Amino acid sequence: MVSSIPLDQRLRRSQGETFFDCLESGFICHLPPKFHPNEIKVIHVRCMGGEIIATSAMTPKISPLGLSPKKSVGDDITKATGDWKGLRMTVKLTIQNRQAQFEVVPSASALIIKTLKEPPRDRKKQKNIKLSGSIIFEEMVNTSQQMQHRYLARELSGTIKKILGTAQSVGCNVDGHHPQDIRDDINSGAVECSAS
Repeated sequence: MVSSIPLDQRLRRSQGETFFDCLESGFICHLPPKFHPNEIKVIHVRCMGGEIIATSAMTPKISPLGLSPKKSVGDDITKATGDWKGLRMTVKLTIQNRQAQFEVVPSASALIIKTLKEPPRDRKKQKNIKLSGSIIFEEMVNTSQQMQHRYLARELSGTIKKILGTAQSVGCNVDGHHPQDIRDDINSGAVECSAS
């Protein structure tokens, strides 16, 4: 059965969204819904700590929310990640009422490298840098406690083992021993892990 209602009106009625009729071309163009100013939007941005972010990557995400990628967001992200110079970081942007709040979310490897107090290096010139420092076990436990909410381990010892694996991939030692040896000691019960 052929309906006597034009196609554009049928689409408007069935989907209940805003449409714009392009009468000259004969096509119907869909307009996205307007951004509600009180809505809270969360955007995660990966960047190098302390470096200016390319605005071309951020423009499609941030411009529809009424923010300037270069002025308001780019400069503030650079300031927020200044302590993590030379490390790849995730920044959590919470946007509401055209105001952005920034939260730096460090990875386990970034926390380990910061604990080692390594000088910042140009990671564009030097790839796959292996570190040769050593961390005290108590600092490893502190790093594990900071990261425990992001891992699915039931106990702190499980999180410590995961952080030890990250330390092994970064290339650092724990108390002068290889991280695999410390992990074996935790499994055998020779090393006690304090509860959080």
